[in-house]
Amino acid sequence: MQWRQVLSDAGLSDREVNAVMVLSTKPSLKASELAKELGTTRLDAYNSLERLQSIGLVKTIADRPMRFSCPPVHEAVSHLINIRRDQLKKIETGYEDLKKSVNTSESPPVEEASDFSNPKFAVLKERTHIMNRIDKMANEAEAELTLVLGRFGILHLCRSSALGSVNDASERGVSVRVLAQLDRRTIRFFSQLHETVQVRHTKDLEAQGAIMDSSESIQYLHMEENPVGRGKNDAALIVESEPFGVSQRNLVDSIWDEAISFEAASKRFTEDRIVDPLRVTLEGGSFLDRFREVLDIDDTLPEDDTPFNPEAFMASSGEISKARKRLIAGGISEISSFGINLPDILAQVGMRIGEELSFSLRSIEGDIEFLNEMMDWWEHAGLGELSYGIDPGFHIKAILLEDSSSDGPIPLKELDGGIIEGALRSRFEGVNGASIHREADSDGNLVYNLELGN
Repeated sequence: MQWRQVLSDAGLSDREVNAVMVLSTKPSLKASELAKELGTTRLDAYNSLERLQSIGLVKTIADRPMRFSCPPVHEAVSHLINIRRDQLKKIETGYEDLKKSVNTSESPPVEEASDFSNPKFAVLKERTHIMNRIDKMANEAEAELTLVLGRFGILHLCRSSALGSVNDASERGVSVRVLAQLDRRTIRFFSQLHETVQVRHTKDLEAQGAIMDSSESIQYLHMEENPVGRGKNDAALIVESEPFGVSQRNLVDSIWDEAISFEAASKRFTEDRIVDPLRVTLEGGSFLDRFREVLDIDDTLPEDDTPFNPEAFMASSGEISKARKRLIAGGISEISSFGINLPDILAQVGMRIGEELSFSLRSIEGDIEFLNEMMDWWEHAGLGELSYGIDPGFHIKAILLEDSSSDGPIPLKELDGGIIEGALRSRFEGVNGASIHREADSDGNLVYNLELGN
């Protein structure tokens, strides 16, 4: 830890810290000279000096103009520690006096602070105080502790004492979960978590916060844009409420179920591969109803039990078997009867392949160079022809190969089209307002129009 951080933790502002650091090495400076050293105005320098004088850290040398100095930085820190020690002693003395007066008075007992029947709210400012509260939550957790760390929250955790408390909680049997957005610059910090801490990656949640035993929650209200800053302007809402904690936990649970394991997600940064699970969606509607229709099953059952009739049973079994045989004979096309849209599934698989292709070419900075490399890969794979043009707008045209199969065409065009769309969306969409629109031209070729924004 550096002296600047110690002075900051002792309660000095950034400007006051800078003033102490300068005056401790360059004594007897005029206010104008100090302002020049700090890169600020003389008025701002005077304001800082006034505060530092009031706590006895800076001394004034009688001269015209006045000059200012302070002791070496280690003595300055010692002075601040003594101030805090005296303040704490006064607080403790006052607290003991108040306890005695309460015990001897006839006033009604004060309600316990741990009563969660009435929700309690508070706002914490500065990252140091927020992390101290998370530290406290980790120490008090009995069953569950969930940390939502967003993209850079793991940095803040590892730079505070809360990390040790979180690991201790996991070791003593508390279920500790970390929901984060992995980043190449921060992934190494997750190794500092205890091996029993569960970590998952999600792109759907960039917020930060914490939930302890569903009784206490922290939600960040504001975070500094600089992830490695001191967080002087960070702010968080502390809520002590069981219903609110339960709702927050349910929200995190829904995201957790869809999140990717740390081991799979981290391979993007450690092995340069995308191995995340691919979740394919199917058509909606009642799959039970579709099943009944396909197999000619009557959904009405007799109200009364009927005697077992072997002939009726065999006849019924024969009808179902015939229906299944028709499905088998129908080949690939028949699976759509169950609501399984094969073209849609292949398109989703293609999108994933395209995303991985774009990821493998991410080191290519130029967009035209990227497209040329993508077209070379496409031609090498024997998937058809790709070309790009600028009239009427920038676009990619794909001439796809025809589908053919002995038992009905497998819609590989949808797979191929998905690859192109996945690669383009992964590379361009969301960058500087870029958007991609797919359409078909008069010859049935796929055209992807790219609007690259400003």
